[in-house]
Amino acid sequence: MQGAINRLVGSASIDEKEIKEFVREIQRTLLYADVNVKIVVDVCQRIEKRALEEKPPPGLPRKDHIVKILYGEFIRILGEEGGKLDLPTNRTNVLLMIGIQGSGKTTTIGKLSRLLSKRGYRVGVVAADTFRPGAITQLKTICSDISIPVYDEGSERDSAKVARNGLSHFKGQSMNVVIVDTAGRHKEEKGLLNEMIGISKATVPDIVFLVIDGTIGQAAYAQAFAFHQAVPVGGIIMTKLDGAAKGGGALAAAAATGARIFYLGTGERIDDLEVFSPTRFVGRLLGMGDLQALLERARELEAVSDEKQVKRMMSGKLTMNDFLIQIESVKKMGSLRKIVESIPGFSQLNVQDQNLDEVEGKMKYWKAMIQAMTKKERDDPDLLNSQRIKRIARGSGVAERDVKDLLTRYKQTKSMMKASKGRQFRAMMKQFGKQQQQQNV
Repeated sequence: MQGAINRLVGSASIDEKEIKEFVREIQRTLLYADVNVKIVVDVCQRIEKRALEEKPPPGLPRKDHIVKILYGEFIRILGEEGGKLDLPTNRTNVLLMIGIQGSGKTTTIGKLSRLLSKRGYRVGVVAADTFRPGAITQLKTICSDISIPVYDEGSERDSAKVARNGLSHFKGQSMNVVIVDTAGRHKEEKGLLNEMIGISKATVPDIVFLVIDGTIGQAAYAQAFAFHQAVPVGGIIMTKLDGAAKGGGALAAAAATGARIFYLGTGERIDDLEVFSPTRFVGRLLGMGDLQALLERARELEAVSDEKQVKRMMSGKLTMNDFLIQIESVKKMGSLRKIVESIPGFSQLNVQDQNLDEVEGKMKYWKAMIQAMTKKERDDPDLLNSQRIKRIARGSGVAERDVKDLLTRYKQTKSMMKASKGRQFRAMMKQFGKQQQQQNV
């Protein structure tokens, strides 16, 4: 996928043929990542349709817009950022945990209990898995290490009864979160699925969490769909993503249930449960960098109401006010190094860390210098003679050479934007790094 994106942004022009080839490479990558075929077909059709029909916002190259469409389509399936579990503390919240045997459900209950207790919730766990030998012992062992109480009824086989009694027990102790464990099930085990329905009716859960093994790949779709038909799934937790598993099953489970992914299990330790982030996860799934910087840039450009300003900047008619907007945009995205690292293909550019640090250090003072200019000087920096430069240096607390350096940067950026007519941000950053290296020499 990284190769496909590099070829896309490196191509001289984007036409229908280029887009269709890009989509074909996406299809191959998704299938390799164990994503369900039905989902692959659906998402690729949507990407191709949008890439061919949508007009990029002013100032955003079509290549970057296509990459943004790619990310947007995966986030459409996986859910937006912010899957943090926020539960009211003034009542008892019931979380029902379901999943296939061997998916890591029992361990996940311990991790989730630990996470919620650290956030101040009073958590109790009900051991309603009366099917698997040793399930109660395993659950109690895990929870005892983190001081989480477990309710069980020993040899009682009626799981719905255990769940109901356990819920009443913890309500009496003013617990505001009760997590109910259930027996691991397979989509073909009708008896166990009916038992799960009985537990759900007995406890009336606020959220049903489906625990999915991140290594099962395409099988996740059928499994998740079967569970969702029996008990509506409200959230997904992916486990076993600490190894080579790409986690393509997450796309399948989310698509089959329409539920948001809340957490990822990333290791064996009790604290190895992280809040799910779609952008980071898609980067991991597809072997891409985190495109957060590109997405932020796209959102900012989409939010620009003055289309004339964007067109003026891209034509090379850049004022100091426009240059200040660019500085502020980069600062909002984070450090220059993070931007370079986050966009696929940038890691291969010959931009040294010391160069990035030096440029970033100077950017802190550029805003003060621009603000020390008059309105006429901002609109037409060619007015800046030696006397004006001296005044601006005094007003912003910098040396005259710093003001001259700002003017040099401004002219370089203006020339680049005029020459490129808005070529992708990647090219501008590459040139930016080269210029810094030449000045150091």
